[in-house]
Amino acid sequence: MDRLDALHAFVAVAEEEGFAAAARRLRLSPPAITRAVAALEERLGGRLLHRTTRIVRLTEMGTRFLADARRILADLQEAEASAAGEHAEPEGPLSITASVMFGRIYVAPIVFGFLARYPRVTVRLLLVDRIVHLIEEGIDIGVRIAHLGDSELSAVRVGSVRRMVCGSPAYFKAHGTPKTPADLARFPVVTFASGETPDPWRFGAAAGGRAVRPPASLIVNSAQVAIAAAVAGQGLTRALSYQVAQELRSGKLRIVLEAHEPPPLPIHVVHVEGRKASARVRAFVDFAVQRLRRNEALTAVRQRLRPVGL
Repeated sequence: MDRLDALHAFVAVAEEEGFAAAARRLRLSPPAITRAVAALEERLGGRLLHRTTRIVRLTEMGTRFLADARRILADLQEAEASAAGEHAEPEGPLSITASVMFGRIYVAPIVFGFLARYPRVTVRLLLVDRIVHLIEEGIDIGVRIAHLGDSELSAVRVGSVRRMVCGSPAYFKAHGTPKTPADLARFPVVTFASGETPDPWRFGAAAGGRAVRPPASLIVNSAQVAIAAAVAGQGLTRALSYQVAQELRSGKLRIVLEAHEPPPLPIHVVHVEGRKASARVRAFVDFAVQRLRRNEALTAVRQRLRPVGL
């Protein structure tokens, strides 16, 4: 078997969880499938599969390689269709990542709409509050809220969000209102931390670009819980504007220290392949960019977000 046949054999074994089932699917003999996978493992220098007498399971290396193998085979099928003059709709596997809360509110509905339009695409959506390295982790597309440095990624800016300090009206009535970031030393806060230590709260040029670590009465690893605690009057919290938009509109939270906010954070849709991206990647990027840019909460971040009177 050549390398392409070996990829087909490996994907079939992984999906069928067995060599005999993969052989039936590909209409080949089990020994031929076994030899193809063994040759692939020898070429890669590592085990792709754990084999027992009853079942076959992917190794960690095999799990990573399976995503790449599926992508290669889908891209080849797409290229052949294009060369043959077919204009088939996008198809094949697509992996997308975003932060948990942003993904739930904005990205997931976009994915639902995309799948309704392109039912031959299959999506894996990874929502995590950490930096995902697209190339290393085999992810096609990411939606990132951050200033991007130089990288191999292609990026399309779709909006921006503010970093704001908020509290409940009852909290301000009971504790007063901070006038400057330095005043936060007297105001217990609820802070969000994805790791063991919360990041400092950074403020803009009006505050000398300083970083402040307010005393935390509660540290949580969920932005939603931090916001709920602030609504309950537990303390001030710092959140991104899209995260508290509903609470601000309803009056459950109010903004303070607005004049000291750092510049808004940009939102980008990023992907790896640039102009050589597959049709399904290009289709999703176009689909997502159009919808995110139409969302007023992400493009007009200073509208309808009223601070508490100082």
